[in-house]
Amino acid sequence: MRALLAASAIAVALCAAPADARIKRSQSAKVEFKREHPCPATGATKGPCKGYVIDHQIGLCVGGSDTPANMRWMTVEAAKAKDRWECKPGWQEKLRACEMSDCK
Repeated sequence: MRALLAASAIAVALCAAPADARIKRSQSAKVEFKREHPCPATGATKGPCKGYVIDHQIGLCVGGSDTPANMRWMTVEAAKAKDRWECKPGWQEKLRACEMSDCK
């Protein structure tokens, strides 16, 4: 019973978190992604990738996994556009359209 109450309290706390609350990302997952998918601009497997960010195909805010399988390189411009809608109602339809047009 205590475990059920604790799980319920955690669920309520997570749902009550502000929409813009940052979700902690796995540094090891990012490192593994970069090793497997070099920067499109420079080919580097370490350090920054000018003009690009690592994007989660299915956003963490809607239950996407923080694993290399759910990551991709995206231009800064496209990522900013995606950030405007990915945690809001209707995100599934926008994601399908995003995949067809590089999120612009």
